[in-house]
Amino acid sequence: MDILTGWGSRVRGLFTDTKGPWGSSGSDGGEPPPGDNNHGGNGPWGEPQRRPRRPGLATNVSALDELVRRSRARFGGGGGGGGGGFPGRPDRSLVLWAVIGFVLIWLVFTSTHSISPGQRGVVTQFGRYSRTLGPGVSFTLPAPMERVKKIDVENIRTIDLGSSGSDDLMLTGDQNLLDLAYSVRWNIRTPELYLFQLAQPDETIREVAESAMRAVVSRVSLNDAMGDRRAEIEQQVAENMQKILDSYRSGIQVQGIAIKQADPPDAVNDAFKQVTAAQQDAQTYINNANAYSLQLRQKAQGEATSFDKVYEQYRLAPEVTRRRMYYETMEQVLSKVDKTIIEAPGVTPYLPLPEVKKQQQQQQEPQQ
Repeated sequence: MDILTGWGSRVRGLFTDTKGPWGSSGSDGGEPPPGDNNHGGNGPWGEPQRRPRRPGLATNVSALDELVRRSRARFGGGGGGGGGGFPGRPDRSLVLWAVIGFVLIWLVFTSTHSISPGQRGVVTQFGRYSRTLGPGVSFTLPAPMERVKKIDVENIRTIDLGSSGSDDLMLTGDQNLLDLAYSVRWNIRTPELYLFQLAQPDETIREVAESAMRAVVSRVSLNDAMGDRRAEIEQQVAENMQKILDSYRSGIQVQGIAIKQADPPDAVNDAFKQVTAAQQDAQTYINNANAYSLQLRQKAQGEATSFDKVYEQYRLAPEVTRRRMYYETMEQVLSKVDKTIIEAPGVTPYLPLPEVKKQQQQQQEPQQ
């Protein structure tokens, strides 16, 4: 404060007008100019002479307030009020505390950083990469010396490529065109590389995915690309993409590829669907034939097993087994005959029971 007061006094001395045109005024103890009989304190042109400064003014009024007051007085501003301040001007202590509070808030908000578990904080010092902050509360130098950018490293991002009916077709290994629609799932593995190595990460991932997909599709046939080898194609594309992105030092981790559509071009799509339907029908017929063949084979094996069991019983008792087989055979044959013949003493040899039953049914039908 002594240094500020000293500088304020020097600046105030520059703006203080205590000398007349003939030298120092009477307040400085100098002699009045010749011919000047006015000792009442007026200058040579009749203007009132300034009063000398009070000795205790410097102790009551700060140097800065005195400088501002005199400057305003010279340029026609309003006069200063009592107590060394301006009317309506807030107290200097309140302004000082307000400035201190603002500085403290600025330091707290720009120096303290809370990083969530799924985030990383990339610290730049004067625009240059410095370090990476982990989850938790961390402290840095206040802005603009150090700045922190929070990056979400657990969020799985998705980029869709290709669409149905698009002109961007792919050539398969058997010289056929294929319309693919697929998506790429990825996340950030190294945030500092992701921020500073790639200018346009999304566009880079899109181009790398398309290049890797074309390279893999060019080595397979159309049926393989549309059939059971989709999973193999997705895995190969993901591996090729990861190798390319690692060579770029992109800091990106490829989570997977998902093929959502694999169709021929629209111009031949209808005909191709008909061919596919015919192939599916042929495969259905083949499956049905195989199922019927398996059924007959199992039935034959069952009958052979049953015959083997009967033969084992026949070897133990041939006469009994022969008679039982005769009865079973006659039962199967006579069950479909409309007459019953019984050869026994005292029993009518022929009893047309089925005919009687038919007549009864015919009589009941008109009544209904």
